Amino acid sequence: MDAESVVTEIGKKIRDLRKQNALTQQELADRAELTKGFISQLERGQVTPSLPTLFDLIECLGLTPSDFFRDSGRTQIVFTEKDYFEKTDEEGNVTEWVVPSAQSNQMEPVVVTLVPHGKLPLDEPHNGEEFGYVLSGRITLFREDARYDVRAGESFYYEADRPHRIENPGNRPAKLLWISTPPSF
Repeated sequence: MDAESVVTEIGKKIRDLRKQNALTQQELADRAELTKGFISQLERGQVTPSLPTLFDLIECLGLTPSDFFRDSGRTQIVFTEKDYFEKTDEEGNVTEWVVPSAQSNQMEPVVVTLVPHGKLPLDEPHNGEEFGYVLSGRITLFREDARYDVRAGESFYYEADRPHRIENPGNRPAKLLWISTPPSF
């Protein structure tokens, strides 16, 4: 197989995996800190990614390089910290995808760490349900006009059919396990 064919095959595989994970080109670009245009060109075999860029994309899609280049039907059951994918927003809040390939599953668990007085953007209404368990600190959950204070050791559960968002009103970081179905992070 020549170099051009390899680049085309890599682009097709990235596109297929992105679609399997129900990600838009923009969502994948954001996770990998690339542009949507680069993802589009890559998927059409018009650009050759550097190895670090390719490995970062593979990680964002929930795979290891060996998984990406191997055709195997094996499904990963146990995930460790080396499998996690992490993204930090402008405020310093951290989202960890603890099951990186979960976008293709029925639910998507993430661990979110909110900085003191940090907040996540408003999540518009969508189909599905959301569950959260506060691991440390405290959060305030806003769902439409209602406000709920949730402390460490407490959980929340709601249908995602109304606008909702989460804030950390405290002076310490707050950490929570957040599970969405269907995947939406």
